[in-house]
Parts: sequence; C-alpha cells; structure tokens
Amino acid sequence: MSALAFTIVALLLVGPVPTLLARAQWPLRAPRAAVVLWQAIAIAAVLSAFSAGLATASHLLMPGPDGRPTSTILGSLDRLDWPLWTFYVTVFALTLMVGMRLTSTVLRVAIRTRQRRAHHRMLVDLLGVTDSAPAVRTSGLRILQVMQPLAYCLPGVRSRVVVSSGTLQALGDTELAALLSHERAHLRARHDLVLEAFTAVHTAFPWFVRSAHALDAVRLLVELLADDAAVRVAGPTPLARALVTCASCTPPAGALAAGGANTVLRVQRLSGRGNSTALAVAAYSAAAAVLTVPTIALAVPWLTELHRLIAG
Repeated sequence: MSALAFTIVALLLVGPVPTLLARAQWPLRAPRAAVVLWQAIAIAAVLSAFSAGLATASHLLMPGPDGRPTSTILGSLDRLDWPLWTFYVTVFALTLMVGMRLTSTVLRVAIRTRQRRAHHRMLVDLLGVTDSAPAVRTSGLRILQVMQPLAYCLPGVRSRVVVSSGTLQALGDTELAALLSHERAHLRARHDLVLEAFTAVHTAFPWFVRSAHALDAVRLLVELLADDAAVRVAGPTPLARALVTCASCTPPAGALAAGGANTVLRVQRLSGRGNSTALAVAAYSAAAAVLTVPTIALAVPWLTELHRLIAG
C-alpha cells in the first residue's frame, strides 16, 4: 500500500498539480512564495517517485519461512515466484537508474551552463566597453556596440551585466536605473541556481513523465521577482518603458534577460494591484504541507515497517 500511495502522490505532483498551478493567476501577486511552492512540489515529486520504487523493492526483504528478512536479493528468490521477483528487481534497478541519471544530469547542466557563461563572459570582456559609462553605471557593466536594444546578465562568481549602445540611446537615466536594478536583482538572489535545478529535473525525467509547466512558470516568476526589486528602486513606469524597449532581446544560453516573451504580461502586472501578503502566506503554508504531509502519512509507516523487518 505504501508503494501504491507513493506512486499516486508522485503522479499527482508531476501531472494535475503542476497543470493547475501553471494556469492559476495568483502567483503573479506572490511570486516569491510561488517559487517556494514550485520547489516544494518538485522535491516532493522526486522523493515520492524514489519512495515508490524503494517501497516496491522492499518486498525483496519480506520475512521468509524462518520469520527473518532475506539479506540478499537472490535470497528472496526461494520464496517468490520468478515473475514477481523479476518485477521487484526491475523496479529497484529502475529506481537506481533514475537516481544516477538525476545526479549526472544536475552535474552536466551545471558544468555546461558555466562553460557557456565563461565563454560569453570572455567575449563581452573583449568586445564590451566601460569608459563611456555615466555615474549610474558601476563596475561589472559591459556595453556592446550594437544598435538593437538588449540587456541581460551573466550570473556567477565573476558576474556581468551587459547592455547595448542602442539601449543607452533609447532609455533615460531613470529607465536605465530600473533596467540595471532588474538585472542586478537576478545576480544578488542567484535566480540562475533556481532555474538550474528545475532545468536538471526537467531534463532528467523521460518526456512522457516530465512537464514543461514548472520550468516555464519558474522562469516567469524569477523575472517578476527582479521586476519587484527594480520597482522599489525606480518605480513601475520607468521599468515598464525599459521592458518594452528591450522586449525583443534574446539572451545567450545561460543568461537572464530583461525582455522576452512574457513582457506584455509583466508590464500589465506593473499596473495591477501589487503583491498580496495573504496569498504569500497561503502559498508558504501549501509548500510546507506538500513536503510534510506525504512524509508523515506515507514515509513514517513505511520506514517503521522496514525497521521492523530488519530488526526481526
């Protein structure tokens, strides 16, 4: 029953729950809490999937005729039929493979992303200029001699904020301050690490299981968080003008850009009702429940039973 319950929870957390949450409008008014909720759902889904596999495989340790659990996988072959034993072993092997794939994907995504950023950072350091920057621009800013308005940041230990000369010509000082505040908010909060985690989970699972809802939603939410930081510095109107100016900006791989496909939605949000404390509290409570309720209701009884088998 534990294996079945874990499976149901995992399927709910990778299917209907992300779909419903992605369609909701309330995360626009509580982006930070919504990110935490998405993280809780992702962690709970992964843990439930692993727990389902381990709970199924634990039948290999069920007591034999002498009342003691078997100590080896082959030892359970005497009391289990070949088909059932093969099923349990296959589930256990698949669980280990998924764990190894997830670990390797996290490492691969992290290494590849940092290599791309390092390469692009080298290019902007070679091609960018800094001597014409007014007082509003500080160290770490690189200006590319490109007429197309663009603005993005390269996170990391040696972070960079990159804008084009076209952006400087199109924006006033207040709008430029809002744009730079947006990009530096990404760097301070390390939103790139949040996106890396969701990218790794999305890549690790097979296409028929994974959903793009979580990754797409978190991409939007981190932009909203950066927008909120920029609004506190320069106000909503200058930020809205800056976002519209850089709406067509396509960032390089591994970068975070101010513009993008969700620019219209973000500009509309700036003239909306603002963030809601009540929604944020509800989302944080839901995140805590998503993590703790399955653990208490499912994991504790299964671990108790496993301990009883081993102790017996």
